[in-house]
Amino acid sequence: MRLALVGLVAALLGGAPATEREQLGRSYGGRPIEVVHVQGGPTRVLVVGCIHGNECEGMEVAAELIRTRAEIDLWVVPDLNPDGHARRLRGNGHGVDLNRDFAAFSQRETRIARRLIERLRPDVTIWFHQPEAVVRAWGTSRAAARRYAALARAPYRSIPWPPGSASRWQNGIGQTSFVVELPAGELPDAAARRYASAVVALAQ
Repeated sequence: MRLALVGLVAALLGGAPATEREQLGRSYGGRPIEVVHVQGGPTRVLVVGCIHGNECEGMEVAAELIRTRAEIDLWVVPDLNPDGHARRLRGNGHGVDLNRDFAAFSQRETRIARRLIERLRPDVTIWFHQPEAVVRAWGTSRAAARRYAALARAPYRSIPWPPGSASRWQNGIGQTSFVVELPAGELPDAAARRYASAVVALAQ
C-alpha cells in the first residue's frame, strides 16, 4: 500500500484535518485510481465522485469534500472510471458499465472498489451520478437517503436497485449505500458546496 501525506503542514497550522492520498490501483487503461482520506471523527463516509465516464460532475462535490474541515472519517474516490472519463463515455476502457459489474466483478475498477469497501466497512457510501437530479435509494438505505435529500434540498425517490449496481451489492452485505443523481450539465460551485455540506451534515 502506497500512502502519501498531503496538506499536513497546512492542517497543523490551520486546524484542518490531515489528508492522506492513497493509490488503490490502476484502471484497465493504466490510469491511477486514488482515494483521499480526510481524517476526522468517528462516522466513516465513503464518497465516489464518478463511476460513469460521462457523468463526472460529482468530482466537483468530491473536491469540496477534500477541502472540508468537518469532523468525520471521510474517504473520497474522485474518479473510479478515469478511462471512461477521458473519453467521455459511460463505460470503462473495456466498454463495460461499471455500475452493472458489482456482481461479476469482472473489471479492475470494480475489484478496486470492492477491496476498498471491504477494508473500510463505511457507515454510509454515496455514489454520484447524473443527470436525473434526484436522490435515490431502496431497502434499508432509504432513511439515510431521504435525510440526505432534505439536507441537500434535492428531490428523493425510492427506486429498486438495478442488477449489478454498487448500491445493490453494498445493501446486500448489510451496508448503507445510495445514489445522488446530479442535474445535467456543469454543476455550479454553489451547488457543489451544497451537496458537499449535506454529506458532512448527514454524518454528524
